[in-house]
Amino acid sequence: MSKVLLLTRREVSSFFVSPIAYVATALFLVIAGFFFAFGDFRPGAPAAMRAIFEVMMIILVFIIPILTMRSLAEERRSGTLESLLTAPVTDTQVVLAKFLGCWLMYLFMLAPTLLYVILLAAYGHPEYGPILSGYLGLALLGGLYVAVGLLASSLTSNQVISAVISFVVLIGLALLAPWIATVLPSEAWGIPLRGIVQRTSVRLHYADFSQGVVDLVHIIYFVALTLYCLFLTVKVLESRRWR
Repeated sequence: MSKVLLLTRREVSSFFVSPIAYVATALFLVIAGFFFAFGDFRPGAPAAMRAIFEVMMIILVFIIPILTMRSLAEERRSGTLESLLTAPVTDTQVVLAKFLGCWLMYLFMLAPTLLYVILLAAYGHPEYGPILSGYLGLALLGGLYVAVGLLASSLTSNQVISAVISFVVLIGLALLAPWIATVLPSEAWGIPLRGIVQRTSVRLHYADFSQGVVDLVHIIYFVALTLYCLFLTVKVLESRRWR
């Protein structure tokens, strides 16, 4: 565990010496602030931050790939990945540390939005239940997006290609899955295709959090899919040892 924490600290530190993290954070806060000001902070709007929680699913599709694109792709390009993999650490420890580093950076980026809660409390009566569940949903959503970004970053040494792969996959999970389900047959070869594709949609499992509903099924969905992406990333790194 100490090795994972050491590698995680190394990963987090690398963000603060790179302009990418600052650009991504600034871009995220500007966009989030815009939607909060014109969605949740206007007169008559429910003091539960529902508008910004809902749009976060789309905003993060563009922001998270920027955070994760360099994690493993840059290590491959610079040749430091081979040194890291030959060090006395396992591939699982490397991937876990990369994930924790990116996820903690994401939470750090998300932290300033707590100011919105303070503003709502100063000028109204916030619904703290939906706000807490909304942030729980954002933590789980960010974990899944980071895991997808890491998997994409492990597949190439080009950061731009990594970001594009991550973006395409996230667009599919967040936006295209419901649309694809509508054009698929309800059943084929005895398999309920439409139902399966609908259940893979991030929107289906994320929407309830902004409404104050915490369903164990949704939590399992995010945790399981995150772990599966991390498992695939480990397998990609392991395959490099046999090349």
